[in-house]
Amino acid sequence: MPAGTESTKMASTTHPQQQSSLRAEQVAQTRAALIGAGRRLFGQKGFRATSVEDLAREARVTTGALYHHFQTKTALFEAVFEQAHTDLTVAAAEAARNASDELDAIARGFDAFLGSVLQPDVQQILAVDGPAVLGPARYTEIDERYAFAVIVAALQAAVESGTMRVDDPETITRLLLGALTRGAMLIASSPNPVETRHAVSQSIRALLNGLRTPKRSRV
Repeated sequence: MPAGTESTKMASTTHPQQQSSLRAEQVAQTRAALIGAGRRLFGQKGFRATSVEDLAREARVTTGALYHHFQTKTALFEAVFEQAHTDLTVAAAEAARNASDELDAIARGFDAFLGSVLQPDVQQILAVDGPAVLGPARYTEIDERYAFAVIVAALQAAVESGTMRVDDPETITRLLLGALTRGAMLIASSPNPVETRHAVSQSIRALLNGLRTPKRSRV
């Protein structure tokens, strides 16, 4: 066998795999660029005022490339909405790390979420455009996908530690998510968002404290 024949054969075998890997990387980069463009423009201008052409220009791709990845502007918005939710989930988990107990951890996580709503882009995407663009059913579905299991687990941990008394963690979680959603909307529509955020945070913490297991009185 001539020298180099085997290595040439191996190169020709791996070449399609390398091409596939490169293609997958390019697809991921284009998708990330579009989501990044959507995060910036939807956050700054709002959904209605942002055109497909604006998004393609911001991402430095063609409108054809945009439609290849997202069939509609709404589909791109949904991807942006989900990414924002992921970021908030991470921020909430980080905020809960130094909590004094399980109930405090939940409250700190909620407070981090409400604090994020003060950011103009988060406020526009999650609290203003989210319900209107996605519709109540889809909005709730995505909201619960990222937060429901986490909150249920936190409540169950609080119950097991004796910190909280909750008979139905799943129902309580849905009610708390509703309070957070409504709280975010109140912040977004308030003439004084910082003050409203403080009031909402205090009210939600009061709701959580109502679930705290009463301390036994000393005889």
